[in-house]
Amino acid sequence: MGKKTCWAIIIFTISVNVVMLQWTIEAFLGRDNEFVLIYSGIGIVMAFVAFLTYWNWRKIEYKEDK
Repeated sequence: MGKKTCWAIIIFTISVNVVMLQWTIEAFLGRDNEFVLIYSGIGIVMAFVAFLTYWNWRKIEYKEDK
């Protein structure tokens, strides 16, 4: 996986996170409690994927400098 692919995945997962946060708030305020857990779970998984991708990008970036 290259640096550009890592950045594409990071930007995609962060944008999905923003949408999931909005949907979670709307579901909470609308009293749709079954959707709050689903949207929050998707947001947590996407944050974890973004973190792992950032970690991978960092290893690729610093490996090329040496």
